[in-house]
Amino acid sequence: MKIKVLKTEKEYNEACKRVYSIINSKSELIEPESSEGQELELLSLLIEKYEQEHYKMDVPTPIEAIRFRMEQMNLKQIDIAPLLGGETRVSEVLNGKRALTLKMITLLNKYLGIPLESLIVGNKDIQLEEKKRQKLLRVSSIKDYLTSRAAIV
Repeated sequence: MKIKVLKTEKEYNEACKRVYSIINSKSELIEPESSEGQELELLSLLIEKYEQEHYKMDVPTPIEAIRFRMEQMNLKQIDIAPLLGGETRVSEVLNGKRALTLKMITLLNKYLGIPLESLIVGNKDIQLEEKKRQKLLRVSSIKDYLTSRAAIV
């Protein structure tokens, strides 16, 4: 296979098939410095770049992040109750009836290892009032930053 930047779905699929064939071609480990190892590394980078550009994933909501970690760690609601302030609070948070507090976010990060970004990003309930939003967008450096991130909502 000729290695080049992946631009089409067909090229992407061919690269994935090649990676699969390299991985399954030998019973022993593939040495990183071998020709197969170098080809595998390069193809992996190209595949990752293609996937980042063509298969964008939405950021999980904080509740999705909590539920995912609970599933990974085989936890029940009662297990995380001390982190959220009791059994009733856990239910309220996981059902979207109560927002996470800074203390809850900190404890979830510290004791369950949930990344802070997952606990604060994607919280669509937090909005800036329209008047304040317009005032903020009049500041060119803020507007440029938000435009570059495509985060104007």
